[in-house]
Amino acid sequence: MTSLDARFDLVDGRQTNPLNKVPEVTAAFWLIKLMAVTMGETAADYLNVNLGLGLSTTSMMMTAILVGTLALQFSRDRYVPWTYWLNVVLISVVGTLLTDNLVDNLGVSLVTCTVGFSALLAATFAIWYKMEGTLSIHDVDNPLREAFYWLAILFTFALGTAAGDLVAEHFALGYLASGVLFGSVIASLALGYFFLGLNGILAFWLVYILTRPLGASFGDLLSQPVDYGGMGYGTIKTSLGFLAVIAVTVAAMTVMQKRQD
Repeated sequence: MTSLDARFDLVDGRQTNPLNKVPEVTAAFWLIKLMAVTMGETAADYLNVNLGLGLSTTSMMMTAILVGTLALQFSRDRYVPWTYWLNVVLISVVGTLLTDNLVDNLGVSLVTCTVGFSALLAATFAIWYKMEGTLSIHDVDNPLREAFYWLAILFTFALGTAAGDLVAEHFALGYLASGVLFGSVIASLALGYFFLGLNGILAFWLVYILTRPLGASFGDLLSQPVDYGGMGYGTIKTSLGFLAVIAVTVAAMTVMQKRQD
């Protein structure tokens, strides 16, 4: 697939390029993505607040780890499940911390962050398409495309964090209502793709952005104290629970890939 109009299934994608560094877009893909972004929210809160590391220290530590795991990812010549999804989990944490630093440490408003990251993401896509002629995740098969891909992923997490916090906190909808709102928008995009001819690449990236605030809303709902509108399970239990789901799903994907090989 080499054009902007290339279409692929949001639920049952097909991998046709053996050199592609990105997994098929399947139900398992969206499950892990949702778990990863939810864990990114709760893990960032745990490191920053519960362990008392603070935003700056947590951000520097997680960014350093991410740089190392991305180097490992770029060294692979094909998609490797555990390497890829490890980077997704870590970049979800770093993307969350990026927005949190701008808001909490630098005093940048959530509205400004949302608009700014939207512009950065749009610029990334524009340059990516101008240089490579495609935004299809089925053709992330060279270092330049992969660099654009991970940069876009980082901005989607930062944007999703800002937009989610804007809706849940600034507009005071609360965690549950925000989750339902973002889930409804995602469902509408899926209907648009399957039945109304919405462009597949556009639908994919919009859903990718919106799963971040969706996951964060439900992560906060589970982890935050009851007094703050949550269910009080805490960041440790919530993070470990989602990590277990991710680990089991990635292990299953690894086994299936080896059988196919």
